[in-house]
Amino acid sequence: MRRPALILVLAAALAGCASTPAANDPTAGLEGADVTTREVDGDRIEEYRVQGQLHVVKVTPRRGPTYYLVDRNGDGRLDSSEGEGTVSPVMWKLFEWGN
Repeated sequence: MRRPALILVLAAALAGCASTPAANDPTAGLEGADVTTREVDGDRIEEYRVQGQLHVVKVTPRRGPTYYLVDRNGDGRLDSSEGEGTVSPVMWKLFEWGN
């Protein structure tokens, strides 16, 4: 009896993990955005703009994980993290499950 319950709990946990990356992707809600892509020293930089206003910058380095710079308050400028001066916040996607 314990083994089937454990299998169900593990399956539910893995299903939750599989849906997490899409929920953390700041570009997920920007379907109608204009995307400008460029390469700089092997790094791919994608700028997502809605009605000409910058919302998200996605940086895919030649080496290392993808990270995002996000305009959280809608002023068209990438926000700085609190207490860090002019350092921009970075969100790292460490794991991804799915297709």
